[in-house]
Formats: sequence, structure tokens, C-alpha cells
Amino acid sequence: MLRRSLPIIALLLAAPCAAPERGEAASMAARSSASATKLGTAGSQFTTDGRPTFLLGISYYGALGASRTAVTRDLEDCQRFGFNWMRVWAVWDAYDDDVSAVNRDGAAREPYLKKLAWLVGECERRGMIVDVTFSRGPLLPTQAAHLAAVRTIISALREYRNWYLDLANERNIGDARYVSIEELRELRDEARSLAPGLLVTASHAGDVDAKELTQYLGEAGVDFVAPHRPRNASSPAQTADAARRTLAQIERLGRAAPVHYQEPLRRGYDPRHWEPSALDFLTDLQGARAGGAAGWCFHNGGQRDAPDEQPRRSFDMRRRRLFEQLDAEERAFLNALAGGGGESLRP
Repeated sequence: MLRRSLPIIALLLAAPCAAPERGEAASMAARSSASATKLGTAGSQFTTDGRPTFLLGISYYGALGASRTAVTRDLEDCQRFGFNWMRVWAVWDAYDDDVSAVNRDGAAREPYLKKLAWLVGECERRGMIVDVTFSRGPLLPTQAAHLAAVRTIISALREYRNWYLDLANERNIGDARYVSIEELRELRDEARSLAPGLLVTASHAGDVDAKELTQYLGEAGVDFVAPHRPRNASSPAQTADAARRTLAQIERLGRAAPVHYQEPLRRGYDPRHWEPSALDFLTDLQGARAGGAAGWCFHNGGQRDAPDEQPRRSFDMRRRRLFEQLDAEERAFLNALAGGGGESLRP
């Protein structure tokens, strides 16, 4: 039997205060540092404006293809359910629709780059954090293009402090996504030279072992680790121990860094073998918090066993906004968040 639910209110540290209203044309010089939401780290925790904050987030991958009206309504729902962070991809081409903010040479691609800057600004105004993710592959085929893309995105977002950069999604997988540790260090150094205070990571497929932690935190020099845990029926109950184990390994290295679960289980990923329930989402979130992780994501995406992979959720928001595409189990999880607990999900 699953352990008794922790009250959700105890899982979520207070969301950061929203920054004051700011027009799109306001210059960087006209804004005081005190008015801007600023992401940082302190030991194994994230901070916003210097306060320890658990990042409770949601996947919002294809955001740059959604209308501004749809994004605004989704952001309102994010705040209503307590989300203070979202993950957006800077290179995204799903269902024959390329909404990438950079082209294959890493240069600006409009109107999507301006849409990304607008979105980050809207999140800042609400006190929300944004994960901007790159992925090596057809849309970013070479290290030279990848470096140029880092420069392009940082230049476009240099006004803001409420975002971090995932330099390479699942960079350890040996396919087109692969980015070596040496390349990762070069990407990190480029980002650091342009924006010294910007947090950077590179997400990892699977749990991270001691050797890999040494590579990420020592050789590549990222600010935190972002393991993508296995997705199976046993996984949610194992997350707390996985987080404790990773944090203990980091401590044995003489380091302190957050462990961020930015892409865990989701519905539609492998429905023939397992579909996570609302209770699984809740258990995984509770495990992340109980194990000392610094953040967790309500991941979502296309339904692989359905015609046209509908609902596509955050993978395609051109016609329907994200919160209109969530299914009954996902909504039950959201209702548990909004209700302050998860006892109604217990069998």
C-alpha cells in the first residue's frame, strides 16, 4: 500500500512574489534589480529573490506555437494550481510545425524568438521561472550552431533573471542528441562569458551515477543536475530514494547542487505497458520533495496510441491551449493540488 499522502501545502514552498507591471518597451536600465524575479541556488535548493523555493513546474514545450491569448490563459491556470515554473523548448519541430526560436545555424528565427522573450517577460511579471531547453539534432546539428544558438538566446533574454538554460536535452543518449562532456563545457563557458549569473544544466536520460555527477559538476561545470528518471509502474515509489542517493553522492564529491526532476513520468508515453494515474503523479511529486529534490515537473505530451497522437498536450498548442487538452487523470491530479491534499485519490 502506498504511504499516506503528505499535505500538498507542505510540498510546495511559497511561490515567489510577482514582479511589478512592466511594458514591453521598458528598457533594462529603467528596471531596478529589486523589481525582477531572480533565480539562484543555495546549496541543494533553488532560490527566487534569495528565498528557498521548490520549483513546481509544468511542461510547456511547444509554447512558441501557441497564441498569446492561449499562453496568457495557460499562465493564469498555472498560477491557480500553484505552478511557479515551466519548461519551454527553444528548438521545437513537432507534427510538421517548426516553432524554433533559432534556425539550424543558431541565428534568430522570427517571430518565435520575440515570442520567447515575451513569454519569459510574462512569467517574470508573475514571479515564475522558465526553463529554456536546447536539444542537439536536426534543428541544431553541430557544435558551432549550438554555440551560436546559446549566444542568440542569451542576447534576446539578457534583460531577465527568471530563467535558466538546459544546454542539451538528454545529452548522454548515443543518437543525434549526444553532446560530449567536452562540448558541454564549451557551451557552458560560452554561456558563462555572456551571462555570468545565468544558471545552466544539461539534462540526463536516467538516474545519474557518481562518475556522471563528477563529469557534470566538475568537468562540465553545470550548476545543477537534471536526471530524467525511468518511466514504469515502480518508478514513482522509488523517486524519494533516488533523490536521496543522488544528493548523497554529490555530498561525497565535496559539492552541493540541486537535483531537479524536470522531465519525469507522463501520460501517453508508453500506454500499452503503463499509464500513470493521478495518484502516480502525486506519489512522484511527494517522493521528489521528501527526497530533497529542488524541483519537479508535471510532464505531458502526445498520446502515442491515439490517432494523430491526440491529445498532443504541450507538444502542439496551435489549436488548443494546454489546459484544454489534459485528460481526466491529469485533471484529477490538478484538482488534488488545488484542493490542498491527495487523500481523495487513495484507493
